[in-house]
Amino acid sequence: HVQLVESGGGSVQAGGSLSISCVASGDASSSYCMGWFRRVAGKEREAVASICRPGPITSYADSVKGRFTISRDNDKASVYLQMNNLKPEDTAMYYCQSKGAYGHWNYAGRGTQVTVS
Repeated sequence: HVQLVESGGGSVQAGGSLSISCVASGDASSSYCMGWFRRVAGKEREAVASICRPGPITSYADSVKGRFTISRDNDKASVYLQMNNLKPEDTAMYYCQSKGAYGHWNYAGRGTQVTVS
């Protein structure tokens, strides 16, 4: 079992930057991959970025490529999302999620709100 706790987020004007963080505790094998997902009320949850050991191997949604950067610190069991050149359409609740080397994104935090105006 893994517990994920997000921090950061907030409100920013379009073109600005924000950074959000997530700390994992529990079974390290279940955080082999960590990622950020977002959801706008009434819409499906969207994958934003993910990062997996080893390498690390990263992936991004097309909508955030070149603007967002995901990173992780394995010693701190943490994952970060640096968001630059934010747009109003980036406004959403952002969730940290994790999974093992195989399988589904079984674990999620409670989310942190990002609002771009």
